[in-house]
Amino acid sequence: MDFIVALLKKLPWVPTLTLVVGLVGGLLIGWQTKEFKDATPSYLRADLQEDYLRMAIDSFRLNSDPNLAVQRWRNLGPGAQQAYANIQANPGKADPNVVNAYGELITSVLSTEAGSEETPSTGTSSLSRTAIIGVGIILLLGVVAAGGLYLFRLLGKRGSGEVTAVMHASEISRNTEKTNFEELGLAPPITQTMTTYVLGDDLYDESFSIDTQAGEFMGEYGVGVSEAIGVGDPKKVTALEIWLFDKNDIKTATKVLMSQHAFNDPEIRGRLERKGELVVVEQQAQVLLETATLQLLATVVDLEYGKGPLPANSYFERITLELAIWPRQG
Repeated sequence: MDFIVALLKKLPWVPTLTLVVGLVGGLLIGWQTKEFKDATPSYLRADLQEDYLRMAIDSFRLNSDPNLAVQRWRNLGPGAQQAYANIQANPGKADPNVVNAYGELITSVLSTEAGSEETPSTGTSSLSRTAIIGVGIILLLGVVAAGGLYLFRLLGKRGSGEVTAVMHASEISRNTEKTNFEELGLAPPITQTMTTYVLGDDLYDESFSIDTQAGEFMGEYGVGVSEAIGVGDPKKVTALEIWLFDKNDIKTATKVLMSQHAFNDPEIRGRLERKGELVVVEQQAQVLLETATLQLLATVVDLEYGKGPLPANSYFERITLELAIWPRQG
């Protein structure tokens, strides 16, 4: 169960859910069009189209509105010409003079509009709907495939019983005691979270929502991989990026937590300076991020550097952060 909870936290649910809901909604809308709601007479049988045109001509006899007459002609689509020919050959109760006047009006209007002799084929619109649904299905399958690949990479050797980096990180965060800020004379935070990065979690990217007790959305905050060094797998993470989004602020506050080696490397610093203020990571160090109405206090609860062929103190073997949010006073 703990593993499942950790896995759910890792998934980018908001963009994924938005995409899936949009695709499914689009497919449903496209499918519903097959009910032909508010369809035009172009979908009628040929004999019914002829009846419709007879009524349109009779209406034209009483109401000589050219715009209405042309619109009703267009409503029949490609079947209009044949229906009119049938009426000319067998006017029935229709006045032949009115039939001819109607035809002359249609000919006159359509001849002045380039390419408008016939309305677009209904088969084309049907083909377009089919194409849209097909594209939607392909996109949906792509999302499912990407999700499957993501889970495969995340689980690793789960089937063999090996503890993955995600599982290890979840265990560390769960067993790390949170700070009791009230004992320190501070107001309790709106939200307080432990998050742990462990070497091997190449997809490390945590994000959390900030909500009032009444359920009002205030913003989001999170931490993820900002920079890695060296080559090969797993990634050797040398910097993490902490961010705070405030719905009442146009700018997201960001700070970059860097290893000692990265902080002293001019080239790495040059790449990361554009992301936010650079801070060297130290045990129990605290970093404050502020926006218009929120404050985030990040505390380095635990830190261990990796040991390998890379420079000393250059990448993280493990790092646990405590992230606490308060409303900003004043």
